[in-house]
Amino acid sequence: MPGTFPSLAELAAHEEELQLTRFTNDDAWDLGTALVARARERQLPVAVDVSRNGQQLFHAALPGTSADNDAWIRRKAAVVDRFGHSSLYVGQRSREAGTTFEAEFGLDPERYAAHGGAFPLLVRDVGAVGVVVVSGLPQVEDHRLVVAVLRELVGRQRT
Repeated sequence: MPGTFPSLAELAAHEEELQLTRFTNDDAWDLGTALVARARERQLPVAVDVSRNGQQLFHAALPGTSADNDAWIRRKAAVVDRFGHSSLYVGQRSREAGTTFEAEFGLDPERYAAHGGAFPLLVRDVGAVGVVVVSGLPQVEDHRLVVAVLRELVGRQRT
C-alpha cells in the first residue's frame, strides 16, 4: 500500500537481500543510470546520488527537483553513514520504539534526516562501502525506488 511504512523486519530483510558482490565506479554508473531511467519512465521528479567511501560517483537531478533535494540527499546519506542502515530503517526503528528519530538521538536536523530514500551499498563479506540516495517522492516511495533498482543490480551480478 503506498505510503505505508514497512516493518523494521522488512527493512532489515532488504539490507540482507541487497548485498552486492562488488561495487566499482562502473557499478555506480549502472545503478545511477538505471534509477534515472526508471524515474524518467514514470516522470518522477527525483534527484539521485551514488557515492562510495565518501566520493560522489553519480548525481542527477530530474525536472521538478531543486537544491532542496540535494540537501535532503546529504541529510539522508549522513544517517546511513552514521547508523549503517537505510535511512527508512533508522526512522522506523524510532517509530517502533514509540518515539521519533529527532527525540531519540538529538542530532542536528540540518545534518541528519531519518527519512526514506538512502540505502547502504553493501558488499557481501565486506560491509558498507557507500550510499545510494533518491530524493523527491514521499519517503516510502523514495525507498521503494532504490530497493527495486538495487534488486535488479544484485540480480545482474549473480548471473
